[in-house]
Amino acid sequence: MDLEADIKAEITFLTSAEGGRTRPTYSGYRPAHLVKDNYLTTGMHDYEKDEVQPGETVIGTIRFLNPEAYPKSLWLEKIIPIQEGSRVVGFAKVIEIYNDILRNDGLSTLNQTTFLRACSRYWTGVR
Repeated sequence: MDLEADIKAEITFLTSAEGGRTRPTYSGYRPAHLVKDNYLTTGMHDYEKDEVQPGETVIGTIRFLNPEAYPKSLWLEKIIPIQEGSRVVGFAKVIEIYNDILRNDGLSTLNQTTFLRACSRYWTGVR
């Protein structure tokens, strides 16, 4: 397994009142990430601080499992939902992409809107 980070992100966790976690997270946390509207994958987080409380935002890196399966799926400022099972517990905003396999520089804010609409359909079960 390649231990280098795939992206650097601004990671925001929802509060427990918003449906997020009730306990803090630490580096090594491995939630699911909806990197494409039809592809959920695991990623390992590494944070710039020791402990991240629900409701906090932190800068960190994410190493995805098998990024070759979803090439050209990320762009700067893309918002990636962070999930525990089907429950969204936070979001990661891409601020740097280290793995060129994942990079798609041709996407714009319009594509982000389309992606978020597709995610919304995924979360609500509307297909």
